Amino acid sequence: MITDQGFTCLVINLDGSEDRWSRISAQLNEAKVTYKRISAVDGRKFDLASLDYYDANRAIRYMGRDLVGGEIGCYLSHVDAVRTFLDLGGKHCLVLEDDSIPDRELVRIVHGVTACLARLDPNWRIVNLGNPRLKISTPVHEIKTNRNSYTLCKAFYFPMTTGAILWSRKGAEDFLSEHGKLFAPIDNYLRHWITRAGGGYAFSPRPVETTEAESEIADAPRSRNRRSKLYGLRKQRRLLFDKWIALRHKLNSGAARG
Repeated sequence: MITDQGFTCLVINLDGSEDRWSRISAQLNEAKVTYKRISAVDGRKFDLASLDYYDANRAIRYMGRDLVGGEIGCYLSHVDAVRTFLDLGGKHCLVLEDDSIPDRELVRIVHGVTACLARLDPNWRIVNLGNPRLKISTPVHEIKTNRNSYTLCKAFYFPMTTGAILWSRKGAEDFLSEHGKLFAPIDNYLRHWITRAGGGYAFSPRPVETTEAESEIADAPRSRNRRSKLYGLRKQRRLLFDKWIALRHKLNSGAARG
């Protein structure tokens, strides 16, 4: 039943968050989307020193700080969603966080994306449907609904936020095989990976908005975590280096419109 609509839809929701689940369920039902719940990983009480899959030293080098347990829980929740997608089968999977507000014509939008990319870029990996700002990108396709018009763009500098991520099967398989030990929050990692590997797309404007409600699994106070004295420098170096890579790829790209 999950793939009858042409793609799998998985919703990440923390156990006990009934209000969020009721709201996103009602919206997806209205949009006539078939979906499955994924129980979020609650990492807020993790003992980071005991996690053999977390590379704290690399986090300090790359992010300039330690991660917090909530960020690791959010990352693991998305890993679980990707694994579930691959286990269920199908070619495409939309992963939503439970504070998402999708366009009522979400199915039509996803179908438009997958049909376009099947022609333009059969090796695409991932599409961000929920980020409000795009940098270093090239428009490739227009998708019109009854109320809005959305421009699909090739995202050389992959946008942050993971409220609404569309995966290809190739992208999901590559993600699981390449991500290794955790050293960054999931949105930072996806930018790091896709900016280098390619195959990333995003929308302007975004077809999936957010309630802006505080995350229950990722937003933990960061003031208590270990920061490098070079935190600011390492952050700026990370941003500038990723932008330089993205600009280089854009200049070498022959992105076409479909």
